[in-house]
Amino acid sequence: MNVKNLSLLSVLSLIIVLQACSGGSGESSRSNWSGQNKQEDPPTSVETITVSAQNISQQIKSFGNIRAQEIVQVTPQVSNRVVEIHAELGDTVQQGEVLAKVYDATYRDQYKQAQSQLEQNRSAYVRDSLQFQRQKELYKKDLISATEFDNAKATFQNSKAQLESSKANLTESRENLNNTKISSPVYGTVLSRKISEGDVATTGQTAFEIANLIGYQARVHVPFEEWKEVEIGQPVNFRVSNQSDISGRGRVTQKSPRLDANTGLGEVRISLTERGNSIYQGVLVESIIDVETHNDTPVIPRAALVENVQTLIEPESNSIQLQRSYSVFVVQGDSIAFERKVELGIQQGNSVEIASGINAGDEIVITGQSDLTDSTKVRIADPENFQPSSKEEVPIQDMKDQQADSVSQDTSATS
Repeated sequence: MNVKNLSLLSVLSLIIVLQACSGGSGESSRSNWSGQNKQEDPPTSVETITVSAQNISQQIKSFGNIRAQEIVQVTPQVSNRVVEIHAELGDTVQQGEVLAKVYDATYRDQYKQAQSQLEQNRSAYVRDSLQFQRQKELYKKDLISATEFDNAKATFQNSKAQLESSKANLTESRENLNNTKISSPVYGTVLSRKISEGDVATTGQTAFEIANLIGYQARVHVPFEEWKEVEIGQPVNFRVSNQSDISGRGRVTQKSPRLDANTGLGEVRISLTERGNSIYQGVLVESIIDVETHNDTPVIPRAALVENVQTLIEPESNSIQLQRSYSVFVVQGDSIAFERKVELGIQQGNSVEIASGINAGDEIVITGQSDLTDSTKVRIADPENFQPSSKEEVPIQDMKDQQADSVSQDTSATS
């Protein structure tokens, strides 16, 4: 029994000695393996831009059709046969421009007769006026009777009345002759033509419809959050729906005092102040209302932003809220990118105003920031040949093989 115990103790002692020897050798091997394989990560390739100070506007965009604020019904003022047509559908006409003519021979004869009658009545008025003055002097001297004086006075008054009547007739006949030319009362576009050559134009009949171009407007409907930001006088740019360039400009002239009960939208009316060649009656346009403009402020591409989302649980309501914050990476010394928290201002399309956090002149990362953390080493790549770099990692399988080799070496050393 004692011999067995002694043998067991001897074996245990030998095992402890072997483990001590092999342990030191194993740690040394592992230390050598890790030191050999520990490599510094290469710089991350990024693309950068320099932040510039720009003007940026908060904008409200909506679609609506161009319409005329005023559509004028042009009607003939005299009745006769239409002999000439000078305007067609879609033509732009000036104020006073002749649209059509009716047969004027009858009205021209009437005008000539009125002229002749006026000359006759003027001569009679002059003659009777002189006669009345002579009779008046004679009557004062009691050289003629009261009856003779009254007759001279009546003749003079009759001549005067006929002269005034002939003047009125001449004016009317001149107007009738002029009205044989159907003219546009406004500067605008011909929306419709309802008479043709050979038709008999009658007074009260609509011959043309003219849209007053000076009165073009667009009516748009926007939701409450945008409607409350709209104010009278705000500038507006118009863009035809299938074009990229600005086609016209205007200003907000009217804003509905309340929202539509059915749609929840508010109406905004915009009057055109400048009109391009692509703006027509009825065309669909995008209205871009500039609500607020900030000048000379740092503006960056939206792509440069890194969004950080934090989930918060409201204990009282037991609801989950998402709190978003934003940051950008600023490169210093062309080698290290530092993360900066930023506050956003006006957002316009793909551009964002930075209210605080960075300044104009800072160099920021616009591509490759997803691989960055604060104080990451970076390499600024040529934008044309930019390819985001990836950290070189030892594959899991290779790592296992190297570890196996190390263990094997330890075992061999122990042996």
